[in-house]
Amino acid sequence: MTENTELNQNQDNIDTTNDGINQAEDITLDNDMAIEEFFAPSSHAGIADDFKAGYVAIVGRPNVGKSTLMNHLLGQKLSITSRKPQTTRHRIHGILSNHEMQAVFVDTPGIHRNEVRAINERMNKAAVSALVDVDLVLFVVDSDQWRDDDLLVLQKLGDTNLNVVLVINKSDTLKDKGSVLPLIETFNDSFDFADIVPVSALKNQNLDRLQEVIASHLPIAAPIYDTEQITDRSERFLASEIIREKIMRSAGDEVPYDLTVQIDGFKDEPAHTDPKTGRPRKACTFIDATIYVERSGQKAIVIGDKGQRIKQVGMDARKDMEQLFDKKIMLTLWVKVKRGWSDDERALTSLGY
Repeated sequence: MTENTELNQNQDNIDTTNDGINQAEDITLDNDMAIEEFFAPSSHAGIADDFKAGYVAIVGRPNVGKSTLMNHLLGQKLSITSRKPQTTRHRIHGILSNHEMQAVFVDTPGIHRNEVRAINERMNKAAVSALVDVDLVLFVVDSDQWRDDDLLVLQKLGDTNLNVVLVINKSDTLKDKGSVLPLIETFNDSFDFADIVPVSALKNQNLDRLQEVIASHLPIAAPIYDTEQITDRSERFLASEIIREKIMRSAGDEVPYDLTVQIDGFKDEPAHTDPKTGRPRKACTFIDATIYVERSGQKAIVIGDKGQRIKQVGMDARKDMEQLFDKKIMLTLWVKVKRGWSDDERALTSLGY
């Protein structure tokens, strides 16, 4: 009798234990789902059922405002700009996302005829190779005139089966707005464009319309990147480009293209207490960079009188980096001569071209 009671009690315990296991499994499952939901990209929530995503190449001859256009579409300065043609040397991806679409822009070097040095040839190859595996092309031209290099770009586009949107930039500079109509007709007669959109990238004019046109030509697809991401380029790369931009803007025509920037050190230091002083120190990123030029005279120009130019370049670059990276930056710059680097295939490869 006692034995049966103990058996029944054990059976009751077993039943209770199974219920506990089931409850524990349910709790674990709920916790796992909550954790997964917490760490899932929040920006993917609420996207449209017919969400569109794709790659959009921005092409054109040098100095028509391709980088400015991408920066203003993104609402974020990502590609460096200056008044000098061929400022952009690398393909840069900028990512524009909203609840309806994600456009991954490929900003390219300007396509040009005069391949004087190896670097010019590589820039042209980088621009043309951007036309592979993209869903749409934005062909950017000036509003004032059609030039030989525009025809060169159009010839390259003619070798593809891609949808091409003609973007007539700097339309705000036209004194007679009606004069853009004959220009549109001229462009339309020369190529079967999917759309034609006049804009002013610098003044954000008609960019909303351009975004609508871009979305209409992208395929229905899931986001390619996290929708909070604005580029696929590393902070090291962006830092080198910011430094190069500040030199080009500061030195003007004195140092045409014979300079490049290499990041030698990029170290993140977390917030900590200084062991010597006992004072708290904020988190900081220490960046060491070398600016390479081809001649001694150019080195002197970059450094400037009593080092004033390189000091100002460092201050301006650090300010832009802190704004872009959202953290404190300590920047150290060096200037060195590397003769013939822009026409040396090995040097170009080692410097990331």
